[in-house]
Parts: sequence; structure tokens; C-alpha cells
Amino acid sequence: MKNVYLVIVGLIVLACAVMPASAFTMKSLSITVAGNGDAQVDMNYDLSFVEQTAVFFRIADPATELQSAFNSASSHPVTVTRVTSSSAQITIPSFASVTTTGGVSTLTTPSLSFERAKKVLSSYWFAPLISPDFSPSVTTITFPDGYTVNYYDLIRIPPVTHQLS
Repeated sequence: MKNVYLVIVGLIVLACAVMPASAFTMKSLSITVAGNGDAQVDMNYDLSFVEQTAVFFRIADPATELQSAFNSASSHPVTVTRVTSSSAQITIPSFASVTTTGGVSTLTTPSLSFERAKKVLSSYWFAPLISPDFSPSVTTITFPDGYTVNYYDLIRIPPVTHQLS
């Protein structure tokens, strides 16, 4: 058994030595805001071989890290509803603030920054082997009336204010 373990570790080390230094890459971030301010967040990303190995051996837990990142930006606890090796789905209560004046509702989303996530990932043992990209290629924020806002390659998403029609 010990020999099998040593062979597996040796193969992982060899694979890390010969593979390119790719890493976590955020492909897309989709935020769907409900009329009450709650939001569903869908993320699509790529993990490097090293990161997939760390997840497999439970050295890193994407669900816990995502929940922690979004909890720090929210006054209400978030729920990670699904996490795979290439995507995650998160529900955030009261994500956007809602104000109603004269029967017209205005929703304002908070700014989002993935710089903290980058710092957390850099604390793992495999950090020197990777170069993560936490700026989503495309971020789409969709409001209940169908209005959408898109941002491209930003690690910090600015707040958005939208008056519902």
C-alpha cells in the first residue's frame, strides 16, 4: 500500500513538473437578481490539474472558499447549491438593495471583488505552481425585467443601479 501511495505522489510531482503553469481561470459569472434583491450566481471556471488534484484529495474545498468569499460581502449567509470541477451555483439573499418610490422599484447591486479569493488561493501549498485568473471573461448581471449589464475581464465588478420598468 505504501508503494502505491509513493507511486501516485511521484506521478503527481512529475505531472506538475512537466505541465504548463496554468491555473484557476474564471470563464463566466452570471448574476440573476430577483425583484426582492435575492440573487442566483452561476460561475463557470477551469481548474488546473494541480487544483483538481487538491480538490480530489480534499486539500482545497471550492464550496467552502466560495461561501466564505460571498459571505464576507453579504450581511446574510449565502448558500452554495452546487459545485463541480468546472462550475458553481450560489444563492445570495438580499444581494441587491431595493428601494421603492412612487410605486417604482430601483435595485442596486453591490460591487464585487475577487481579489480576496486570489489571496486565499495563494496561501495553498500549490500556489507557486499556478497563476490564477479571477477576472471573469464575461460577467452578466440580469434584472427581473430582463435588463442586462455585461463586463469583460474585470476582477472588481462595480455596483449597478437599475430602475425596474
